[in-house]
Amino acid sequence: MPSVPATATTGGTDATDVGTVTARLRVSATRLARLLRRQGDTGLSPSQLSALTSIENHGPMTLGALAEHERVAPPSITNVVAKLEDKGLVTRSPCASDRRVAHVSTTAAGAALLDEVRQRKDVWLAARLGELSDDERERLAAALDVLDHLTGLDRP
Repeated sequence: MPSVPATATTGGTDATDVGTVTARLRVSATRLARLLRRQGDTGLSPSQLSALTSIENHGPMTLGALAEHERVAPPSITNVVAKLEDKGLVTRSPCASDRRVAHVSTTAAGAALLDEVRQRKDVWLAARLGELSDDERERLAAALDVLDHLTGLDRP
């Protein structure tokens, strides 16, 4: 992993310096993620919410595939899914061709919870964006294009 230039920690004053931008972006992204997480409080642990979101986004999947996607050990994902199942947010269905394998999918309650969380986050964020000037919103929109490029979302 490349090291961050010294100006990131020594207080470089050039606003476009890679180290300065790196530090500011990391702090801002972390702060925004924390604030959004507070808005979407579900009573679920971050790993439970992440797993539920993955199941919804990728459709029914095996526990092994979910563990791989979430980058956790299979026993960990089994515990997460059991807790989600106890809350009625997911269901397990045995595979027709191999009864040892189960597919997990979101329930209507699980999908509704995720929709509610997204709605709360969107309402909070829209209110904050409403406090910005037109110029600030235009600059933010341009920055989003750059962030999409940085994170690879603009690639096929």
